[in-house]
Amino acid sequence: MDKLWLIVQREYLTRVKKMSFILATILTPLAFGLFFIVVGFIFSYEDGDVKQIAISDPGNVLSVSKIPNTKSITFTKPQKDLEELKKDVENEKYSGVIAIPIIKNLYDKSIEVDYFYSENGLDIDSKNKIERSLNRFLREYKVNKLGLDKKNLEALEGELKLRTLSISDEEKDTSMKAGVGAAIGGFMGFIMYMTVFIYGMMVMRSVMEEKVNRIVEVMISSVKPFQLMMGKIIGVGGVGLTQVAIWAILIPIISISVQLIFGFDPEAMNEGAAGMSGGVDQEEMAYQVAQVMLELKSQNWWLIAPLFVLYFLGGYFLYASLFAAVGSAMGDDLGEGQALTIPITIPVILALYIMMVAVKSPNSSLAVWASIFPLFSPIVMPSRLAFSPPAWQIALSVVVLIATCVFFVWLSARIYRVGILMYGKKVTLKEIGKWMFRA
Repeated sequence: MDKLWLIVQREYLTRVKKMSFILATILTPLAFGLFFIVVGFIFSYEDGDVKQIAISDPGNVLSVSKIPNTKSITFTKPQKDLEELKKDVENEKYSGVIAIPIIKNLYDKSIEVDYFYSENGLDIDSKNKIERSLNRFLREYKVNKLGLDKKNLEALEGELKLRTLSISDEEKDTSMKAGVGAAIGGFMGFIMYMTVFIYGMMVMRSVMEEKVNRIVEVMISSVKPFQLMMGKIIGVGGVGLTQVAIWAILIPIISISVQLIFGFDPEAMNEGAAGMSGGVDQEEMAYQVAQVMLELKSQNWWLIAPLFVLYFLGGYFLYASLFAAVGSAMGDDLGEGQALTIPITIPVILALYIMMVAVKSPNSSLAVWASIFPLFSPIVMPSRLAFSPPAWQIALSVVVLIATCVFFVWLSARIYRVGILMYGKKVTLKEIGKWMFRA
């Protein structure tokens, strides 16, 4: 154990002292803060340019209803014909001119309106705003011409929303449960996916570099191959946990500091986002945010957090040991390692896609059995935890994962002890299979 601890210390300290690690650990939260600043300015930005658009209305359609203005677009109806208005546009008196056609058939659902401009065309945002204003105008025009009752028409525009209630607690609205669970599950599953790839590959590169530099020949004379492999896995895992822990502290601090220093108004940012999506009722948005917060508080974090750590460690040790075994079999040619890493990366990629299905349908047969299968469970099961899967599924998944993790670590150690001292030979999967059973 003393030798194993020395290897862990060496792997950990040599990596955390590297300038690349320090820069990545510090610059990543700063980059997140810069991203938050840019997004804040984007959503808080308001275009001060107001377009004035002239209306040509030979059929006097506007006498029945008016075209509503917006913050950035105003409509005016000069007493001029279309040709005179076109000249005014060329002289930059107006941004453009809209020619309202004479509406002969009120039941016509497709009406084309011409927009004339001189140099600058319409951007997407202005085009959408003008079309919305014209559609509101057309609706009001048809309502007045057809003599319809506005109150009766407004009654037809009601929207039915499904509110889900638990039989055991009918007072609690669980409408946001599925969305919140999917967000939590997707986040945890993606974190697992990134961890397995980034730090597993880091272990593989570390093993390969020491083999190519012949450092391992000196180390293997003092420690057993299994101790060397486990020391690398634990040391690199500690580096990853340290980095994630620092990010978990710095990112919220930087985000809050940016908001306080630059004075971003969350409500203004929400309004900007709502405007981009066509407008959202602020009261409805506030209610949904409150429901999301209640749903987050109602989650069983005392169960989710420990299980996430358990699956994190199980998945990391399982795949990192396999990456270490592959690293021991590789030489200085990185190209030859591609064929060896494919059998490891395929299950990880498949697990990511299954996780995307699991967050949408957490109790489907695919999600249930994938969360028990040990090569998929470190990524799939965390995505189901927010949906409170049955206890037997969690227990079976954990037991199978731990047993498989121990087996793969043992198996990888057998490959590692042979491959780490193998030079000058291109290794195949068949050759690695023989190493597993070599005495």
